[in-house]
Amino acid sequence: MWIVNTLFMHINTKAIVLSALKYGDTSLIVKAFTASSGLKSYLLKGVLGSKKGKLRVAYFQPLMQLEIVANHKDKGTLETIREVKTSYAYQTLHADISKKALTLFLAEMLSNSILEEEENNSLFRFLEASLQWLDTHTQVANFHLFFLLELSKYLGFYPDTFNVKAAYFDLQEGVFIDTPSLHPLLKDENLSFLKMFLGTNFDAMHTIQMKKQDRQELLKILVLYFELHLQGFRKPKSLAILNEVFN
Repeated sequence: MWIVNTLFMHINTKAIVLSALKYGDTSLIVKAFTASSGLKSYLLKGVLGSKKGKLRVAYFQPLMQLEIVANHKDKGTLETIREVKTSYAYQTLHADISKKALTLFLAEMLSNSILEEEENNSLFRFLEASLQWLDTHTQVANFHLFFLLELSKYLGFYPDTFNVKAAYFDLQEGVFIDTPSLHPLLKDENLSFLKMFLGTNFDAMHTIQMKKQDRQELLKILVLYFELHLQGFRKPKSLAILNEVFN
């Protein structure tokens, strides 16, 4: 739930941190996906130099789940946060080395993929629940692959499974086809893995047995899939770090 004070424009909303960049010597610019207003960017003045203020740097780690009281002017400028508290306290996400690498990668993918500055309840609930799942489970080697496929549902380009038994998957069109096209294609073992992920869920995805090389190859393909369907999408720099950790 969020509360809007129309007189002071105070918004009380849940938010998931996507990125935090240093601004000047003591400030941060934080990009977050909010339950009330979609993507928002906030200027946190002096937060790096303050030891007693309400806004602490620790709140703004990648994918932190927060409750914030913010001032939204909705004029395309940087907004401000007045108060913040944790809405869900992670136990492992920022402590476990593998999960930390996953967190950095997924935060960058989300930051490069989510553009709308409007309420999207279903997407917010998906992010909230899936990140909490990641925090509380140990078999997570396939998590990012399934997560990205599920994310494509909310971004509007989930694979069309009408002809799912076909021999190829057209990455440009997002459909399964019987005859090769001139677009980038998925076939053979990579296609088999894609079909397995389309037919599973978070609790069963660990049963898909993959070699590290196969996992890296499918991830590379999924990043390309996002690149083909999202205008201005930038390939995440953290992809190399993720591959290194999982090696």
